Amino acid sequence: MLDPQAKALLQLMVDRGVPPVNTLPPQEARDFYVLRKTLTQPDPPAMSHVHDHLPNLGGVEVPVREYRPASASPKDILPALVYYHGGGWVIGNIETHDVLCRQISNASGCAVFSVDYRLAPEHVFPAAYDDALGAFHWVVSQASLLHIDPRRVAVGGDSAGGNLAAAVCLGARGSAQVPAFQLLIYPATLMYPDTPSYHANAEGYGLTALAMHWFMDHYLPSRDHGNDWRASPLKAASLAGLPPALVLTAGYDPLRDEGYQYANALSSAGGVAEYICFERQIHGFITMGRVMREALSGVEVCAQALRRYLTH
Repeated sequence: MLDPQAKALLQLMVDRGVPPVNTLPPQEARDFYVLRKTLTQPDPPAMSHVHDHLPNLGGVEVPVREYRPASASPKDILPALVYYHGGGWVIGNIETHDVLCRQISNASGCAVFSVDYRLAPEHVFPAAYDDALGAFHWVVSQASLLHIDPRRVAVGGDSAGGNLAAAVCLGARGSAQVPAFQLLIYPATLMYPDTPSYHANAEGYGLTALAMHWFMDHYLPSRDHGNDWRASPLKAASLAGLPPALVLTAGYDPLRDEGYQYANALSSAGGVAEYICFERQIHGFITMGRVMREALSGVEVCAQALRRYLTH
């Protein structure tokens, strides 16, 4: 059964004539996403410290916003989460996920670093991946200045951001700087998937299969690039030796099955993977705490996992 609050939101979008993302030019889709967030997201909670950085990552300046929880003092050495926002690699930014990053930081006790990676189609694959990996390495390398523990830096993200977090773990594998944990919230792990949930939830639940194709077509220079593990982490030759993971999915989401498959693949490769499906929910629900109670439960599940895996 679809969560009644999710059902009410979907009906409201129909009643208001909200245009499908795949019918808009990218910039209009971005503007609409920013506007829409004000209707569904809670008010931003207070933090002890919020600061915008602009590191140069391989010749590209990539904005990174730092959050420190309200409970922390400026000099406390904290665990950290490098966070990549959702939005299909085309829309979304630091502002669209500001509230979620604040919530996760306060609930987990972690510093959070939100990465404003480059977006398609202006910057196609692998630009977002390059920025995501570079930002992770930058945060770890600046640990002493940022007052974080370099051994306890996780990566995470929702949707396209979950895709980037999973890919960063693959890209950092075997290096001197490896994520301590990966938080994957309804991640995209396959380009152009052909899964039961992709067909069963293709339309009527917010994110549609047509919208996913619109995102992927903008992100990838060609469909062949979808076979690259940096775009489709589930296609990596091996998933062995990766950080522990929490994979969280939604029951009425086209991406549900590829998240489930990724959790199983991590486990089959000998890794530690937890899998939780919010069966009654739609894609994107975790940022919608103003109108959906289960969003707040989702944030708490993520925060508990961060506390478990980063406290040692």
